[in-house]
Amino acid sequence: MNSSDVNFSRLQSQPKVPVEFFWPEKDVTPSEGDLDLPLVDLSGFLNGDEAETQLAAKAVREACMAHGTFLVINHGFKSGLAEKALERSSFFFGLSKNEKLKAARIPRNISGYTAGHSQRFSTNLPWNETFTLAFKKGPPQVVEELFTSRLGDQCQEIGQVFQEFCEATNRLNLELMELLGISMGLKDRTYFRRFFENGNAIFRCNYYPPCKQPDKALGVGPHNDPTAITVLLQDDVVGLEVFAGGKWQTIRPVPGALVVNVGDTFMALSNGIYKSWFHRAVVNMEKVRRSLVFFSCPREDKLIIPPPELVEGEEASRKYPDFTWKQLQKFTQSGYRVDNNTLQNFSSWLATGSAKNHVIDKKST
Repeated sequence: MNSSDVNFSRLQSQPKVPVEFFWPEKDVTPSEGDLDLPLVDLSGFLNGDEAETQLAAKAVREACMAHGTFLVINHGFKSGLAEKALERSSFFFGLSKNEKLKAARIPRNISGYTAGHSQRFSTNLPWNETFTLAFKKGPPQVVEELFTSRLGDQCQEIGQVFQEFCEATNRLNLELMELLGISMGLKDRTYFRRFFENGNAIFRCNYYPPCKQPDKALGVGPHNDPTAITVLLQDDVVGLEVFAGGKWQTIRPVPGALVVNVGDTFMALSNGIYKSWFHRAVVNMEKVRRSLVFFSCPREDKLIIPPPELVEGEEASRKYPDFTWKQLQKFTQSGYRVDNNTLQNFSSWLATGSAKNHVIDKKST
């Protein structure tokens, strides 16, 4: 089965979900309630108010040490931009299957359209459609150009809106990196901002169709993001869940708020002090759910090494080996299905020399 075979409009008309989309019982255990997340107001920090900055940093530190996720409001987005981007994503996913396949993801390329990630896996398929784009601050306007080149003038406005959304999120990402540095008490509060200034990013539109067996299927299976930090915009349909306190808990959408999460790369950069969030997306029997996600990544060849003060002292030691984002991305795109042990298994892969030989254990696929 590949993306061209998966047609969710047709699947929704069937009485049952195909078994390829079933997940193990342990992965679909229901949420046990809502996760109480800090709602961090960024207005003081963005306007240079030091007292407000320290309050925001304290809330971020507590959340990142506990489970790796928090909410932000007053984040500097132009009014209406987030809503417009969600609307344009609905327009794209509402195109015919043949139109969407003009932008189908090409093997060994991260950008493009997929349905159920069926080009990579054959079981435990996610009940979703995605459109993924590699982003780097332009010129050129990489997001806008990809839409126009693959889908023609009818999608030019979608490309323009997504380009604007990515640029706004990229600016926010650098501000968040500075706030993370402050929250960790770094002598140079701009350390992480400078580390990611010339970095890359991955932008993804998620579309989760209604599912007749939401107790069997998942929109996205349990995993940790391998990237640095994730900025996520939800619509108003509940579906994002985090494993915290030994149980699955729901992150309910908050109007005007963005979800910010720590990924594996930043966990390594913090020397394990900040936790990579373990999360999933559940599906709804009646409603479509949408989200827009911006994954920040360092420059491909940049070594992931914690700031010196995070590895100094008698009790401090390096938790993870030196690596580059290129190596980690190669690992996760070559057969390993990301989970909550990605960073540990990747570290073992490096230690055994498998990175040189590019041999990956396929039992996780």
